[in-house]
Amino acid sequence: MSRVARHSTEAEIAALEQVVERLANFGADVSLEWVDGYLTALLASRRVITPGEWLPTLFGDDFDRVFADPDDVQQAMGALMQRWNAIASQLDVDSLLDDPETVRLAPLMVSFDDAARAEVVGAGHMTAEEAADQLQTGALWAEGFMQATDDFADDWPDLDADTEDGRWLDDCTARLLALTYTATDLAEHMAEHYPGETLERDQLIDEALFAVQDLRLFWLDHAPRPETRRVEPTPGRNDPCPCGSGKKFKKCHGA
Repeated sequence: MSRVARHSTEAEIAALEQVVERLANFGADVSLEWVDGYLTALLASRRVITPGEWLPTLFGDDFDRVFADPDDVQQAMGALMQRWNAIASQLDVDSLLDDPETVRLAPLMVSFDDAARAEVVGAGHMTAEEAADQLQTGALWAEGFMQATDDFADDWPDLDADTEDGRWLDDCTARLLALTYTATDLAEHMAEHYPGETLERDQLIDEALFAVQDLRLFWLDHAPRPETRRVEPTPGRNDPCPCGSGKKFKKCHGA
């Protein structure tokens, strides 16, 4: 039975946004949308990546500098883990298997439309061409996702593109990267992957979210195998000690 995906409340999103803004004001090159994409990639990975691993990779030493007080640390980590748990719920494997045709992910993305881009252009921050290329819904989120795959490259190994698995992985990656493309690159992507079709931005975002869900299931079948431990048999107490002393094991190293 599918579990209902947990969605972050407005209060939880506001708390996380405050954490990210404090880091950004300190100089960290992060945003709420970018961090959300980053966390999503970690949870779609082929193994469980613990907060102790991703926190310093995600924020460097900025986190420890900004949140030095123990209560401050607890609140900041609480906000991050609330979002972490929400994304984990949305990527619940059993639910994805039960209903693979449903988008369960609910990413935190800033929505851009023509009016929003015109406002930025009117304020003199960008040219119309720059705004059209850079201010696209989901672009920052996808960039955060891809950055996590770079930072934890061992957990996102390249597979032979001539194999079925390699082609599947490439296709999922292409659907994510499409959110970051300029108009020219996106046109090439559409011609290659969706010949004769026209996809609106919302549809491209859905394609990317399905790609993440597909990756979560893909890595489930391609999880790293634990190393086999070779345990040498322990000599009997009356056997010769393997150290070569000539004594019985119980009188030597087994004492």
